[in-house]
Amino acid sequence: MAGYTDNMNAVLATLSKHRLVPVIALEREDEAAPLAGALVAGGLPVAEVTFRTDAAEASIRAMAKRGDVCVGAGTVLKPEQAERARDAGATFVVTPGFNPKVVQKCLDLELPIIPGVSNPTDIEMAMDFGLTVVKFFPAEAFGGLATLKAIAAPYGMMRFVPTGGIGPDNVAAYLAFDKVVACGGSWMVKPSLFADGDFGRVESETRAAVAIASNAS
Repeated sequence: MAGYTDNMNAVLATLSKHRLVPVIALEREDEAAPLAGALVAGGLPVAEVTFRTDAAEASIRAMAKRGDVCVGAGTVLKPEQAERARDAGATFVVTPGFNPKVVQKCLDLELPIIPGVSNPTDIEMAMDFGLTVVKFFPAEAFGGLATLKAIAAPYGMMRFVPTGGIGPDNVAAYLAFDKVVACGGSWMVKPSLFADGDFGRVESETRAAVAIASNAS
C-alpha cells in the first residue's frame, strides 16, 4: 500500500494545487495533444480522458507523452480498462460508481483511483478499501452542495471531487467547502469549442476557469 499511497499523494498534490479536473470525451485521438496544449497554456495541466469513446486509450497516450499534463482515465468500468489506462500513461483513474473489482485492480496496480459515490454506504465501502478521496457524482442531480455537506459530515477523514452539473456559475461555491479537493467539469473542454480545429477557445475558457478557482481558494 505504500507505493499506492505515494502515487496518490502525488496526484492529490496536483489536484489540490489546480482545484479543477477537465472531463474530456474525444472522438479523435489527433485532437488530444492540441487539447492538452490548450489546457496547459490556459494554466491547467490536468485532464481526465473518459473511456466513453473508442479514442480514449490513444488520447491518454498522446497526452501522457507530452510530459506536462497530469492525465487521468475517467469512466473506467472494468478492471481491464484500468490496466489499459495505466499502460497508456494515465496516472489516476476516476469511476462513475463504486466497483470493488475496479478499485482492487487499481490498488494492485498502485494506480490512484477516485471512485464515484453518492451516499454514505458508498463512502463506507471506499473506507473499507483504505481510500480517503472519492468523487461525489452526479453532484447537482443528487442535491448539489447541500447534499455533499450533509453526507460528508460524519466522515471527517474523507475528501471529495464533486462532478456532474458543475460549471462557472457554481464551481466557486463547491471549492469553498473545505472537504473538496477539486471539482470535475467539462465546460472548458466542450467539443463544440474546438470542432473547427481551433483550440484557442479552450485556452480562453480554461484561463477563465482557473481565475474562478484561484479566487475561490
